[in-house]
Amino acid sequence: MFAVVRLRGKIDVNRKIKDTLRLLRLHRRYHCVLIPDTPSYRGMLQVVKDYVAFGEIDSRTLSTLLKYRGKLEGNIPLTDEYLQQKTQFKSIDEFAKAVCEGKAKLSDIPGLKPVFRLHPPRKGLKNIKWHYPRGELGKHGNIKDLIYRMR
Repeated sequence: MFAVVRLRGKIDVNRKIKDTLRLLRLHRRYHCVLIPDTPSYRGMLQVVKDYVAFGEIDSRTLSTLLKYRGKLEGNIPLTDEYLQQKTQFKSIDEFAKAVCEGKAKLSDIPGLKPVFRLHPPRKGLKNIKWHYPRGELGKHGNIKDLIYRMR
């Protein structure tokens, strides 16, 4: 599973890239989505690699993302109590582990918004015109550092 974070804005964006970002639900800067690792999504990431940062996500990072930035319809934060009532999972950590193992999907939580709205990163970005490791764009070997700074 990949975490994809949009880092660049919408000025002077090519139409093909703009449509691909729209299909990925990345409408604004610092929005994050989680997508499965399939060939079609890999092709989409190749198209938008100059506007996003992406990388594999582990269960601990997914758990942090759900706790801090997981929102339900009505802009209500996701809690362990809501998860216990609506699913068979007892905590967000347990659900994140099941998602990373492929036993559950994010759509199993009714009312969970598919887009995580993140803060700008603490201590800023290296550069949004160069690719990783010199800048922040493209495929990260370790996306959890960037997501942790944006939580």
